[in-house]
Amino acid sequence: MNFDHTQKVLELREQLESFMDEFVYPNEGTYHEQVETSEDRWSTPPIMEELKERARSAGLWNLFLPDSEYGAGLTNLEYAPLCEVMGRSLIAPEVFNCNAPDTGNMEVLARYGTPEQQELWLKPLLDGEIRSAFCMTEPEVASSDATNIQARIERDGDEYVVNGRKWWSTGAGNRRCKISILMGKTDPEAKRHEQQSMILVPLDTPGVEIERTLSVFGYDEAPHGHAEILFDDVRVPKQNILWGEGKGFAIAQGRLGPGRIHHCMRQIGVAERALELMCERVKSREAFGKPLAEQGVIMGWIADSRMEIEQARLLTLKAAHIMDTAGNKEARSEIAQIKVVAPNATLKVLDRAIQAFGGAGVSGDTPLAAFWAESRILRLADGPDEVHRASVAKLELKKERRVGIEQSYGQ
Repeated sequence: MNFDHTQKVLELREQLESFMDEFVYPNEGTYHEQVETSEDRWSTPPIMEELKERARSAGLWNLFLPDSEYGAGLTNLEYAPLCEVMGRSLIAPEVFNCNAPDTGNMEVLARYGTPEQQELWLKPLLDGEIRSAFCMTEPEVASSDATNIQARIERDGDEYVVNGRKWWSTGAGNRRCKISILMGKTDPEAKRHEQQSMILVPLDTPGVEIERTLSVFGYDEAPHGHAEILFDDVRVPKQNILWGEGKGFAIAQGRLGPGRIHHCMRQIGVAERALELMCERVKSREAFGKPLAEQGVIMGWIADSRMEIEQARLLTLKAAHIMDTAGNKEARSEIAQIKVVAPNATLKVLDRAIQAFGGAGVSGDTPLAAFWAESRILRLADGPDEVHRASVAKLELKKERRVGIEQSYGQ
């Protein structure tokens, strides 16, 4: 495996880093101030639209899509260092139109959508004009097992009727969220993994009610939010089905692979920024007669953080490489591994940084507390750690071993 970056990627990363230094980091405070002082906290603040326009003019737009017709034509391995840079700021992914869940939804529409669906929904998403939601998780069942999904999608003539309750529908709180991709059952009697389908449901359809937005450790994450949505006899045209009835589970597996590794790429960026902040802090503070940076325990924190970041990055790059060269299915184990490793490593780095900052670390004066809340939810989002560990173990147990127990002991 060769992880050397191409000249194209090196140039894009340099552009991204310069853009972040000049426009994103200096405007993080402005963004949050505009959200908090707005009459409507669920509307996109003006500074975000200004930054998006700058990013698009600079050619730093839709970098996540491998299809050159829609995106930059980058492989997963090429996108990894760029996504890492974006992960260093909570607002950066949206600036470059590379934010979840829109990225995953755009990939679904690009891969499985009809020309009509792409014209109606993919194009405005690619242009950053609207936002979208992914409605899969349900409050009444353990949604880590997608076959548990209870929402119903029933055919009625030229329409489908949707009934169900979804929650943790990220992005649905935003006023510009216009479309959702909903997973539900079309045939409860079919084979276990062919009962589910995915369908496009515009949020202004009669019967769709956003009942509330959920907080994450006290953060409501406005202006995006995570919504609980009731779908009550919602009727949409039959043309809104994605790929076909019974294809929902297959679409979910295709969607979640890239989505999971994108989260991990961003997590590396979060950890890097946390480590930088920690190093700056401990060099500027003294305790017990010498700088914190010279305290043995602090030096241990810094060393452990660097080693954990490097290990997580290498596993992320390996997973991306296998996805590019052998396909997402062959990379199942590596994707599951990094989905566990990256958030946990990042949380360790964040915890040390928060400790180094003391009271400031848990306040809003640094991004550390917000980073911690976002990283902690990633141990649940797109599948909890326990499910990914089980997947890794099952794949490991299926491998054929070169040496049996008897041979290994010389019997």
